[in-house]
Amino acid sequence: MFAFILRRLLQAVVVMVAVAFIAFLLFQYVGDPVVFLLGQDATPEQIRELREALGLDRPFIVQFWHFLYNAAQGEFGLSLRQGAKVSRLIAERFPATLELALVAALIALLVGVPAGVYAALRRGSFMSQVLMTLSLLGVSLPTFLIGILLILVFAVWLGWFPSFGRGETVQLGWWSTGLLTPKGWHHIMLPAITLAIFQLTLILRLVRAEMLEVLRTDYIKFARARGLSDRAIHFGHALKNTLVPVITITGLQLGTLIAFSIITETVFQWPGMGLLFIQAVTFADIPVMAAYLCLIALIFVTINLVVDLLYFAVDPRLRLGKSGGH
Repeated sequence: MFAFILRRLLQAVVVMVAVAFIAFLLFQYVGDPVVFLLGQDATPEQIRELREALGLDRPFIVQFWHFLYNAAQGEFGLSLRQGAKVSRLIAERFPATLELALVAALIALLVGVPAGVYAALRRGSFMSQVLMTLSLLGVSLPTFLIGILLILVFAVWLGWFPSFGRGETVQLGWWSTGLLTPKGWHHIMLPAITLAIFQLTLILRLVRAEMLEVLRTDYIKFARARGLSDRAIHFGHALKNTLVPVITITGLQLGTLIAFSIITETVFQWPGMGLLFIQAVTFADIPVMAAYLCLIALIFVTINLVVDLLYFAVDPRLRLGKSGGH
């Protein structure tokens, strides 16, 4: 177990160093930050002094080491557009993105797992066919189109939900949350549903496929021969084994929800990291782009590590395989 964790940690460190190197290259090849800071009218003397102050006159490897050292402490310099520390901008936007991703993941799980189980147990029924057809639409339609359709129906025509913004928030120390206010929940529903639909359909189809596979196994046939009820077989045996791969996919999809919330946040003007990144790309705000890239990579690496450990703990075959190998 210790060797497994150590190997995963070493892999995570290698991945983060590689991502940090890619982020550092943004500073080298996506415009000169000195020109962004001083403008086109700066004198050569001003440019030289600022380059020395920022350490841009040093060798490449030295600059990368300082970037890596600062990134490990969460420091990425100043935003070229807003003139504020990038770490502060990320800290202000991160709660909104994380809450949106968590609510979307909760919706996807609460709807996707029961719908997948129903589609497997009632295979061939009319409702099962409807669910599978809707799942194809959910996978096929682009996120921005889903968001626009939801705004048109539920915000413009029916007027049930607001079409933009985060609503009323509450400060808990440095963390701002809208999940403790009715208006916060009112504002988060449409973007959360938009972000959840693709993940929901993915979970639905995965649970259905895994459930059908498990129901064909010998131990399920043996359980039926013993006279166990359908409820005990379906939910006490089949579903339990179906959820093992679902844990892996769902964990990784949480990172995907955070990383690819950019489109949803743009459509609904949700004040999260995705909207901040789009604004940074528009204005070539390289420090913000580099910080976003490193943070998303860290989230993926962390979630991947946690999922690996959960998978290792849930599936006894992995533990037996490791011990047998040793």
